[in-house]
Amino acid sequence: MFQSNMFESHHMFDMTRKTSESDLVKVRDDDYETRSGTETMEAPSGDDQDPNQRQKKKRYHRHTQRQIQDMEAFFKECPHPDDKQRKELSRELGLEPLQVKFWFQNKRTQMKAQHERHENAILKAENEKLRAENNRYKEALSNATCPSCGGPAALGEMSFDEQHLRIENARLREEVDRISGIAAKYVGKPLSTFTNLSSHLHSRSLDLGVSNFGSQSGFVGEMYGAGEILRSVSGPSETDKPMIVELAVAAMEELIRMAQAGEPLWVLGENSTDVLNEDEYLRTFPRGIGPKPLGLRSEASKESAVVIMNHTNLVEILMDVNQWSSVFCGIVSRAMTLEVLSTGVAGNYNGALQVMTAEFQVPSPLVPTRENYFARYCKQHTDGSWAVVDVSLDNLRPAPMSKCRRRPSGCLIQELPNGYSKVIWVEHVEVDDRAVHNIYRPLVSSGLAFGAKRWVATLDRQCERLASSMASNIPAGDLCVITSPEGRKSMLKLAERMVTSFCTGVGASTAHAWTTLSATGSDDVRVMTRKSMDDPGRPPGIVLSAATSFWIPVPPRRAFEFLRNENSRNEWDILSNGGLVQEMAHIANGRDPGNCVSLLRVNSANSSQSNMLILQESCTDATGSYVIYAPVDIGAMNVVLSGGDPDYVALLPSGFAILPDGPGQNGGGILDIGSGGSLLTVAFQILVDSIPTAKLSLGSVATVNSLIKCTVERIKAAVVCDSA
Repeated sequence: MFQSNMFESHHMFDMTRKTSESDLVKVRDDDYETRSGTETMEAPSGDDQDPNQRQKKKRYHRHTQRQIQDMEAFFKECPHPDDKQRKELSRELGLEPLQVKFWFQNKRTQMKAQHERHENAILKAENEKLRAENNRYKEALSNATCPSCGGPAALGEMSFDEQHLRIENARLREEVDRISGIAAKYVGKPLSTFTNLSSHLHSRSLDLGVSNFGSQSGFVGEMYGAGEILRSVSGPSETDKPMIVELAVAAMEELIRMAQAGEPLWVLGENSTDVLNEDEYLRTFPRGIGPKPLGLRSEASKESAVVIMNHTNLVEILMDVNQWSSVFCGIVSRAMTLEVLSTGVAGNYNGALQVMTAEFQVPSPLVPTRENYFARYCKQHTDGSWAVVDVSLDNLRPAPMSKCRRRPSGCLIQELPNGYSKVIWVEHVEVDDRAVHNIYRPLVSSGLAFGAKRWVATLDRQCERLASSMASNIPAGDLCVITSPEGRKSMLKLAERMVTSFCTGVGASTAHAWTTLSATGSDDVRVMTRKSMDDPGRPPGIVLSAATSFWIPVPPRRAFEFLRNENSRNEWDILSNGGLVQEMAHIANGRDPGNCVSLLRVNSANSSQSNMLILQESCTDATGSYVIYAPVDIGAMNVVLSGGDPDYVALLPSGFAILPDGPGQNGGGILDIGSGGSLLTVAFQILVDSIPTAKLSLGSVATVNSLIKCTVERIKAAVVCDSA
């Protein structure tokens, strides 16, 4: 592992030995530093020297013990003396300045070599320790036995233990990378030992075994890491920063005025949301961030609500990109802070300013995401209220014409008694939404898909969920198989990870390479793959994601109740195979009874098959609903229910996103899109091969395609029959 470094060190010492052997015939290493630099440099190498003249030319000067001690003492204080110091030292010691110069050069070389040898020894010891730990884990894995029968464990029978090993392996890999970084500082380049280790981990290529399909050879798209594409966006230049500060201050002033204004700036829209009067806006704010670009449509809305969270926590959620993208995971598919220009003053976020990039989504592959590059500014005002504003910085970066520009948008937060806050939210964007699919056009153009009402409804629901997870006075009947409050928190944390994973994987993000399997209409099935090797919380292998969106002539609430009810599950869930579904645990996490987390047991109709556990979370608000579920390992779930760490549990979430098909319901019944029906997105994640390096067969794709289409047909038949 460290051969390159050691080789260079030995090579350096070999050169000095050549010189010394030709002049001194085996002088000891500890005499190396006592040589006169002048005479050492003058002595020719053994290859160039005439053997007959060696004795005549052999001159060698040893420094006295006092000279060495004085130079050693001076070296400790100053290893790089200048000309003046060298002359003074040479005068005191009775040496030539050149001799002093070469002594210090030799001493520095010697110290550097000793330092490198010491570092190499430490690195080698750490590496051997890691290698031994890794071998122990491999041996434990190879000797594992099935807890049921006592025989060798087959793949899939020890998911909990495997997840534990994979997380531990990821930690070891980070440790190895850290050591590699330390070694690279001394060798001058990354150690080659580690390049092979990491090269296959970051590979995104995927071979598609096409067998005898001939002309159907092609590819299935793959999901990339959420941060990979966002990291390609650079932060602002130094010359842009003063302009960003100016823009943020002006945007804050505009947001406050817009949040506090009423008519004529805001007029009541068709979905009971305040809609912006554009003419009045241009008269009130003539400067802004410039005129609306050609081809973009204005979309602005305002909404207010009282939420069960104090103002301090709300501000922290909005200013921490990880918390923000987690709380609003249904709207924010990806987000990243590129640079923090100010962290604020007085130990809080007052005056904090950061440059960000984010991608906003609707949970369907049929609606293109909206990408924004913007500044986020937070300020506390004299009346005690807080405001957080976003404003686009597209004019500051050389890029093609933006398809979405964010005018001053954000929220005003006012503190209320008992830990509540009043939030006034303003969304104001200019967007090119011509690529939106026809069935989603009424929803998007109404402002419900990306508008203020959706942000506020999501925030209200998530605040209720957080308050529920922190509650301690839980009725005993709510616990069921959950044995403790800690088990309740662990189950909620696991469900939160499941929901986030589903939401970030179902949209049309540019990180998703969806491939359409057919081109016959809106309900085409789109698929993509993900290789899972050492991802904590995911089973290893090739995961195939499939999604489709379609319209049904049923109100969103009725579709939601049908899909979340365990008693009607066997009407659409093919994988439950007609078995009886029983709710084992129930956690309410909101005022609406539809907001809950459940643990379901599917009792197989076939006695030869084992029962299955399903973790499910359902959530609903005025702008949309979700029913998300994932099969879970029984052993792992027992650990979670007793309060264990849920991060070790492998999950592959599937589920449904249910949105209204437009702004409201008309009195003539649900006859067409926009008349009160539902837009339903179905998404499955299925492990098609437990070996990550295997080729994906078209047979697997065809099976998943058939599965999702059959599920869609069952849902359509069941809900339309119920509504009739």
